[in-house]
Amino acid sequence: MIYDDAVEFAAALPRMQPLAGLDFGTKTIGVALSDVMISVASPLLTIKRVKFTDDAVALQKIIADRRVGGLVLGLPRNMDGTEGPRAQSTRAFARNFDRLQPIPILLWDERLSTVAAERALLEADMSRMRRSEVIDHVAAGFILQGALDRLAHLRREQRDE
Repeated sequence: MIYDDAVEFAAALPRMQPLAGLDFGTKTIGVALSDVMISVASPLLTIKRVKFTDDAVALQKIIADRRVGGLVLGLPRNMDGTEGPRAQSTRAFARNFDRLQPIPILLWDERLSTVAAERALLEADMSRMRRSEVIDHVAAGFILQGALDRLAHLRREQRDE
């Protein structure tokens, strides 16, 4: 099932399973993984895109091997909040993947995640070549951490009620 709302996504998640964050690009898919308490995101790897079926198999292997309970897929909105061709491509990927792998998928606004990842890597004094190797899964970590922070906030609100 695909969700635009974090509340509905949270209700669909199995307990004590990590989430995977995806930075879906035209040439690569950055992947990050949370802990089972879904509180901390860690960059994992970058998948070089080939075609949908190969990309899906690579993601399904990660989901199975890591017992992933849900996906947070970065949705590349324009700065004014509208959705362009890249966002439509991301939504199409989510729909196609949902048909193959029934797992909760949250579409998460990823504006500026790559900029934040690039800034963090520059501050770490990483070489340009090394930055190009890790930028996508570091951006996936920023995407996933944003969603994890929102889910933690929702849990606090529920406890306080």
